[in-house]
Amino acid sequence: MTDVLPQPDCSLKAVCEPLERCCLDRLEDSGSKRPPNTGARLWGRVRSKLLRHKLDPQTVETKNWHTDVIEMNGIKVEFSMKFTSRDMSLKRTPSKKQTGVFGVKISVVTKRERSKVPYIVRQCVEEVEKRGIEEVGIYRISGVATDIQALKAVFDANNKDILLMLSDMDINAIAGTLKLYFRELPEPLLTDRLYPAFMEGIALSDPAAKENCMMHLLRSLPDPNLITFLFLLEHLKRVAEKEPINKMSLHNLATVFGPTLLRPSEVESKAHLTSAADIWSHDVMAQVQVLLYYLQHPPISFAELKRNTLYFSTDV
Repeated sequence: MTDVLPQPDCSLKAVCEPLERCCLDRLEDSGSKRPPNTGARLWGRVRSKLLRHKLDPQTVETKNWHTDVIEMNGIKVEFSMKFTSRDMSLKRTPSKKQTGVFGVKISVVTKRERSKVPYIVRQCVEEVEKRGIEEVGIYRISGVATDIQALKAVFDANNKDILLMLSDMDINAIAGTLKLYFRELPEPLLTDRLYPAFMEGIALSDPAAKENCMMHLLRSLPDPNLITFLFLLEHLKRVAEKEPINKMSLHNLATVFGPTLLRPSEVESKAHLTSAADIWSHDVMAQVQVLLYYLQHPPISFAELKRNTLYFSTDV
């Protein structure tokens, strides 16, 4: 049996290649003809089985490890899986860091940089728009974990070689670094405080009331959060304009970024979640819908938001 241990953010290619090499070695030893794409087909079976287990309510209710084996053309893949609740895997912990950008409040970073939008956000967006906006599955396909961690370290150290490294790095790793930055903020970009109001606002059935509420909530954000959100929003709209090529619609982008930019605090999660099965569905669709609402909205100006003083209670 050959051990193939995929990392959380590794690419399909990174897993298939060792499986292919192993399969080729085995078949050369036996003098057999090599079946095409054995590694990819075998990993496809593994992913399919993992997905079935993930969606099985009995699986998500247990905290025990589940072991399974899949065999193809003399290659045996044995894997173990255990369900980790969403509130643990996406848990944000307060950072005591005074330097770097990952895990540091966005207001601290922008003040230190004397910028309106964090440097890491501006540079990643610029690079994606320069050479990745037509990449199929941009933001949906994961970059290689080691590349993302290397970029994270460079941005945290404010290394002078950042731009050179960005220009040489795989575009999916750069997209993954941007997602990681938002995921590791001490609180979501749209804030813990406003989360319940966003959930209630998106559920309003009257279009005018929803518009007033959703715009009021944006005005309620701290300026660094709002300016960064609007900057990201316009970038994602430009990515979606290339949907015929990159296959990333507004809905696809909202699905990728919604739960990262907006999700309940640890207190909210504990107050509302009653079973493991709820974890997969609790508010996720609403988080996606909130971002999709803003993505489908006509351009939103920071100056216009600040000029417009509609007093709409967040207690809707």
